[in-house]
Amino acid sequence: MKKSALLAAMLAMMLVALAPAFAQTAPPEGVQSFEVLERHHTEGTVLYPQTPPVGGPHNAVLQNCGFYDTPVGNENAVHSLEHGVVWITYHPDLPADQVEVLRALASGRTHVLVSPYPDLPAWVVASAWGEQLWLEDAYDPRLEQFVNYFEQGPQNLEPGAPCSGGTGEPL
Repeated sequence: MKKSALLAAMLAMMLVALAPAFAQTAPPEGVQSFEVLERHHTEGTVLYPQTPPVGGPHNAVLQNCGFYDTPVGNENAVHSLEHGVVWITYHPDLPADQVEVLRALASGRTHVLVSPYPDLPAWVVASAWGEQLWLEDAYDPRLEQFVNYFEQGPQNLEPGAPCSGGTGEPL
């Protein structure tokens, strides 16, 4: 009898531990997908077809992941996207409470980059390589769904690649 109870308890613990890995089986509603054919290193400024960019030619130096309160270079951030990073950009006039939500979302994650972005087409935009989601605010539950699905997700071109050792000092 004790063995049965112990076995049941162990099975329940395993299910609780594994459930998050299977909870997110698809990207959130509203994600736009883009075909990105080029991914070579380049110097200088790149004119990207999306704002913010979702991939393409990029700087040889990646942008270190974390939270920034100043804009980062597109070409460095795109290199980070190639490593399976989710880049969350926010309008510079986003209310402070929402900026703090984004800061908290990046905290403790190895492959999330957050920065303001001038002339952003929405209040918050989440981007991964070839994927993008426009949001009206940082409280939209689809933002966390996007991060959970795409951070080191199926679009990752370089599994296991770090998001450190590059440029920038996140706060």
